[in-house]
Amino acid sequence: MYKLLIIEDDAVIAKAIQQHMMSWGYEAVCVENFQEVLQTFIAQNPQLVLLDISLPFYNGYHWCDEIRKLSKVPIIFISSASDNMNIVMAVNMGGDDFVAKPFDLNVLQAKIQALLRRTYDFAGDSTLLEHNGMIFDTSKGVVTYDNNRTELTKNEMGILRCLLEQKGRIVTRDKLMEKLWESDSFIDDNTLTVNVARLRKKLEEIGVKDIIKTKKGIGYVVD
Repeated sequence: MYKLLIIEDDAVIAKAIQQHMMSWGYEAVCVENFQEVLQTFIAQNPQLVLLDISLPFYNGYHWCDEIRKLSKVPIIFISSASDNMNIVMAVNMGGDDFVAKPFDLNVLQAKIQALLRRTYDFAGDSTLLEHNGMIFDTSKGVVTYDNNRTELTKNEMGILRCLLEQKGRIVTRDKLMEKLWESDSFIDDNTLTVNVARLRKKLEEIGVKDIIKTKKGIGYVVD
């Protein structure tokens, strides 16, 4: 099931889109706090975003730019500001399509279906994991923090993903090695130690410090 994130401050329009798309089997979530649009995007991890231009606090162009720093998720602008300048700007900011208000919900649905098909028939879903402002894109192996980024190796990706998915719980060394073996990575106890050290160094270089804590004789934890 595809999840849609609706960033629209007109509650009537937002609910109408949500109900229509849910009736066709989509999961649809409406942003409620327009000061925390990016946080909602990260938490919901949608496969497509519907984005109005005129919003409280920051406009749609701002949020499109913020989302594009983290993800290539398809974005459809929906706006009554449908002059050529706004359409061109929407596309230049990273939008994939533009639908002018007022619109027919069936037309919007057709555009959403077509864009989802083009995007995901040939590419896997992107998954974002967040922790205290650090964002890990597991599909690209890229970690971003405070406008800094670093790329991880396959083993480093596996370690960080496992720790973030078990956030707050200790992951034993044996469990980490088992997970990496499942992904066809050759790893033993010494190799794990080396990979954790390299991962910590990369994270520290972009400003993420002391995120991975060692539980002596047991394993590691992110809390």
